[in-house]
Amino acid sequence: MLKKLKSVRFYLTLALIISFLFAAFSIYYKIRYWGFALEPKELTNVWAIETHITFKPTGDPIKVSIARPNADNTFKILDEDVVAPNKYMVQFEKERVILTNTAQQKEQDIYYRVLVYDNKKGKGKVYAPKPEVPSPPIFDEQSQLIARQLILEAAKLEGNPVQQLIKLFAQEPPNETVMAFMPKRKSAKNTATIIKDILSFQEIPARLAWGVKLSEDKKSFSADVMLEAYLKNKWEVYNIETAEKGIPKNFIIFQHGGESLVDVEGGENSVTKFSVIKSISTSFNMASHRAKLLGDKNWFDYSIYSLPIAQQTALKWLMIFPLAILVVVIARNMIGIKTMGTFTPMLIAMALVQTGFLPGLICFALIIGIGFAIRLLLSKLNLLLVPRISAVVIFVILIMQFFAIVGYQWHLDIASSALFFPIIIMAWIIERASIIWEEEGIKNAMKEVFFSVVVAILTYFVIVNPYIRYIMFAFNELNLVILCLVMLLGTYTGYRLTELLRFAPLSKDKTDV
Repeated sequence: MLKKLKSVRFYLTLALIISFLFAAFSIYYKIRYWGFALEPKELTNVWAIETHITFKPTGDPIKVSIARPNADNTFKILDEDVVAPNKYMVQFEKERVILTNTAQQKEQDIYYRVLVYDNKKGKGKVYAPKPEVPSPPIFDEQSQLIARQLILEAAKLEGNPVQQLIKLFAQEPPNETVMAFMPKRKSAKNTATIIKDILSFQEIPARLAWGVKLSEDKKSFSADVMLEAYLKNKWEVYNIETAEKGIPKNFIIFQHGGESLVDVEGGENSVTKFSVIKSISTSFNMASHRAKLLGDKNWFDYSIYSLPIAQQTALKWLMIFPLAILVVVIARNMIGIKTMGTFTPMLIAMALVQTGFLPGLICFALIIGIGFAIRLLLSKLNLLLVPRISAVVIFVILIMQFFAIVGYQWHLDIASSALFFPIIIMAWIIERASIIWEEEGIKNAMKEVFFSVVVAILTYFVIVNPYIRYIMFAFNELNLVILCLVMLLGTYTGYRLTELLRFAPLSKDKTDV
């Protein structure tokens, strides 16, 4: 028998380890790929970016090409659409949105709207194949001499060759050699283009990157330009004003290379403006989108997170039940606390959640007290068991009805809380306590009621905690661990904590002898 018990414990321990590893992997996967959070109130920023394009048609067929923000891993597209007049044909390609139409006469207004959210896998790196060695720019002899002079002067500054050139061009007051090389109309685009050309003399591949700085309620602004250079076998992004390396926070790149974000054929005097607005969404709302992008949509559809909100709300309470059961199992099997029934404390705890802690306890005490008095009166009638319990149930219903009416008329939340207590459980507690009272005395009866309330209070503080409720719902794989743990506790045959305290005097007597 002992050998068989050890075998059962071995397999249950093995099952516990396997379930724990499975739960750990599942939790890691949800956090890493589905965007789940360990904090219940953690939110994801969702940015709405609107590109507004206006131009005057020239009378030729129209083709508008707009860059899409899908070339890097810092952000992912949640949704996108195009609002355009006169039945434009819209085609979404990998890096561009193409709009085509026949010749038009009136001024055209086109809106490209895209919703993006922060991708937790993004590390600010730009992934692209290794480029070829750039060809030297076509400069006249004087420009070549000035470019080489700029390279020599930049080498005196700190940083890599790209940062050195950016710092040289950003010096205040401006460097004389830089002023001789720059066009009269200085702009960020011109500066980035000239630095790109000078880098080609050093055989460093470089290109312009166009993007948008995401700032809340930012309206009617132009795109920003950054400089990308290929150094140490990877593309790196540089701020053209500060020479800082890396993609700035909340900066989304629309296009790597090229001259503009929007190309218009069949139109002239085109103007492109951007606007940005921020909204927030919970990790659960974003999880389905993340799963879809990863190709896990089918797995996600068969999870509880794809259910309607009403059913998810109900399941949030069901998911916490196993943890409440574990509390009861530990209290009874490990500590040795006697309660009125196995899961009566858990049901009382659930009622306390609905009523509130203090009002619920007061209401519970009043119902039990009045129920005891009525049960003592019924015991003198010598009724059979079933009619006696039925009578107690009816009396409990009448008591709850009375409390509800009094609570409503006197505006007492405590009295109206009576409706949330399970009628059958209350009647059973009264009947069970009355029998113990008759057979073992009032002390034992009150002791079991008291310990039932104590365990109910412990359970209440477990299930009422919003963080615990969130964790058990978001990572419900933990219930497998609790299942194996409960079964493993079922094999425990040692002394309970209360028994150790009970037999402590005997061990002292043996020591004295």
